[in-house]
Amino acid sequence: MGFSSQLSLSLGKYLIGNKIRGNKRFPLVLMLEPLFRCNLSCAGCGRIREYKDILDQTMSLDDCLAAVDAAGAPVVSITGGEPLLLPQIGEIVSEIIARKRFVHLCTNGVLLEESLHKFTPSPYMAFVLHLDGMADTHDQAAGQPGVFNRAIAAIRAAKKAGFQVLVNTTIYKGRDLAEIEQLFVLLSEIPVDGIMVAPAFGYQAVDADVFLTRPEAIAAFERFYEQRRRFPFYNTPLYLEHLAGKRELPCTPWSTVTRNPMGWKRPCYLITDGHCQSFQELMDTTAWETYGVGNDPRCAHCMVHCGFEASAVDEGFKSPAAMWRMMKWNLLRR
Repeated sequence: MGFSSQLSLSLGKYLIGNKIRGNKRFPLVLMLEPLFRCNLSCAGCGRIREYKDILDQTMSLDDCLAAVDAAGAPVVSITGGEPLLLPQIGEIVSEIIARKRFVHLCTNGVLLEESLHKFTPSPYMAFVLHLDGMADTHDQAAGQPGVFNRAIAAIRAAKKAGFQVLVNTTIYKGRDLAEIEQLFVLLSEIPVDGIMVAPAFGYQAVDADVFLTRPEAIAAFERFYEQRRRFPFYNTPLYLEHLAGKRELPCTPWSTVTRNPMGWKRPCYLITDGHCQSFQELMDTTAWETYGVGNDPRCAHCMVHCGFEASAVDEGFKSPAAMWRMMKWNLLRR
């Protein structure tokens, strides 16, 4: 499973353009969080806990579009909170697509089926649903019964309506990996357009021992790496190698910038050391060299895609072998 031809072309032009201009730091993805409010209370979610006192705050349409224009990233991941709670979410998505940006709308799926009429199928848009296990496991993590079945029904409805659907699966400590494989079989049979998989990040706001250490994550992902041709993983092959401990990648926190009602989150989607009032302030004044594995203890066990996928894409430009791996994955959808 590779990127679509449109996304591959857009990413290629964007990367080459920045390299020609000598830019060393630039985002590939804008994590746009128009709101923090959610209709679930998932056990591993840091957002609803970190911003618990300001869950009522939202971004306006103009604020969202200004963030898209300022970041310039080719991919906009609309997250939260639950974006489908926003009355103007259809207009936000439409305006971003009009700018030829690729939209990944992240949702827990509870409101998706009844919200499909707000959107139009497009090669520039995909829904991304979060599923962390089969029904009992996922519902327990989500804190509400029936969530899994509603999400699967919504996936089927979205696919029938012509939308692209991706699934994001986060691996926590103690998860039954055989059950995760069972989930991947189900998703492959629907079929979804891709599966993104990564270990959970150890949020300080989550008071529970549910996060994998780096060695534990590598042990778990060795199993998924061996099945990379069995399931339609949306992760790049070089990032999958990183997860399985076969390739070391540096963290590039600036590659996935976050804008939410508080401002531009510093330094990354996972860690909050304050908020900047402009994108330029974020890029120019953040001490990027102080973050990442070996620099900040909060980063010690992080292997999440928002910090390392862009590093994998960049790695593809550094050697003929790596470039061939990426091209093969894209062209042959492997």
